[in-house]
This record gives sequence, structure tokens and C-alpha cells, in this order.
Amino acid sequence: MEYTLALIGPLGTTETIVIGVILLLLFGRRLPEVGRSLGQGIVEFKKGLKDVTDDIKAEGSEAGSGGAKFDSAKPPKNPDMLSSAHTTSTAPAEKVEVKEGSGDE
Repeated sequence: MEYTLALIGPLGTTETIVIGVILLLLFGRRLPEVGRSLGQGIVEFKKGLKDVTDDIKAEGSEAGSGGAKFDSAKPPKNPDMLSSAHTTSTAPAEKVEVKEGSGDE
């Protein structure tokens, strides 16, 4: 198992063991506390991750059951707009008749 640290180079097995022994001497008495707090942190992280995935699944099941949250996701109510998938929501312009020679001249 070889690790690489910046500016030090690859660490061999001997160096890793020496670093482990030094850490054990420094944190030996508090090692159970450190392990316990690390385990609690991992458990809390997994709970948070599970909550997020449950929320995503709930949102997906609501969208799949026809409960559209946005008006743009619903089909248009106007039957003329059903044939066109991409239309604007503005009303069509009205036709204006222009009379030639209206006498304004």
C-alpha cells in the first residue's frame, strides 16, 4: 500500500507504521473517544443521506402519480394548442382589416 503526500513523496510500509505508532502514542488514551465520535459522525451522515434519498423518492412518486406542481407541466386546456407542443402563452393576434382609400388624404 503506497500513499503519496505533497513534497514528501510516496510513503512505504515502514513510514506508515511509524506514523501510526506516533499517532497511537499521542491519542492512545483518547482513542476510544475519537472512535466513538467518528462512529457517531458516520451514523449521522448516513441518516442525513437516507433522509435526502427518501425526499427525492417522495418527490419522484408525487410527480409520477400525476400530481404536477407546475402549470407548465400540465397539458394546455385550449384544444387548439394541443396540436402544437411548443407555443407561447400569449393570445394569437387578431386580424385587422385595412381599407384602402379611406379618404384621409
